[in-house]
Amino acid sequence: IVVAFGAEYFSLDPLRRLWDVLFIAIVGAAVVGFWRYCGATPGKIAVGVKIVDARTGDIPSTGRLVLRFVCYLLSALPLYLGFLWAAIDRRRQGWHDKIAGTIVVQDPD
Repeated sequence: IVVAFGAEYFSLDPLRRLWDVLFIAIVGAAVVGFWRYCGATPGKIAVGVKIVDARTGDIPSTGRLVLRFVCYLLSALPLYLGFLWAAIDRRRQGWHDKIAGTIVVQDPD
């Protein structure tokens, strides 16, 4: 980690932590914005899939999409098992999708 991010990564400086939080907030807003207004991020758009509400098939609420983004951490923490789970799940949902009530489907457009 030090090689990739430098020794400052482990700093307890409050200003450094503030910048980290701001960065995550900006990235999160961009990702949730793409999900909300485009149905997917550019990578998902490129492969022709989109995110929908698992029960209705409609566009998920913004709150559900924010929850999905926050739950990415839960999917990533244990060696990315939450993302790999989609490979064996019947509905192809990762942990973040299950928690947020979303599903990734082929985009019919």
